[in-house]
Amino acid sequence: MKSWLGIHLASAVLVNSMRWRPLVIFLALVTLAGGGIMFFRTKQGDNPKLIYFDMELTSPAFKYNESIPVKFTCDGQNISPPLQFSGIPVEAKSLALLMWDPDVPRTIRLDGNWDHWVVFNMPASTKGIEEGATPDGIVGVNTRGVAEYGGPCPPDSEHRYFFRLFALDQALDLDGQKIREEVQTAMRGHIIAEAELMGRYFRRQE
Repeated sequence: MKSWLGIHLASAVLVNSMRWRPLVIFLALVTLAGGGIMFFRTKQGDNPKLIYFDMELTSPAFKYNESIPVKFTCDGQNISPPLQFSGIPVEAKSLALLMWDPDVPRTIRLDGNWDHWVVFNMPASTKGIEEGATPDGIVGVNTRGVAEYGGPCPPDSEHRYFFRLFALDQALDLDGQKIREEVQTAMRGHIIAEAELMGRYFRRQE
């Protein structure tokens, strides 16, 4: 803080001299650049991690905030949708993917969440997951208590379904019988990038 204050004070003194204005402009640009760099950093645990905003999670089956096709729900084939990963940081050592529904009635789940897919320790070189395929890595346990994908199946109204991809600086020391909360705890302090895809689904009554 003191160093930046010193730069600002020095700039205020030098600005009155035409001869020093190029230096003042340079210092101002450095200050702005420094602020930008700090904006793109986050502190997770005890270690600052650089967050990459160009990592993307997409699907050829639906776009963000669009309806998830019936094929990938409990009313269809109940298979996982195709997913595509891009912009994975070169520093990544593993990937994790979580899918959950945060719109569950509290009468069914007190926390309002239902986990549909938990995958971790995917190779950092993974470019995506094909439709209905078992991903490379470890598949954790969903809310139904099984280690597999479970498609959208809202009991009351239209729900949102979040797919979130995490790039990590290490593989997680977990076995395959872990739930989402345990994976999230293990990831703490090791996330270097995130990407999100959200789809919606409503069970239409005949």
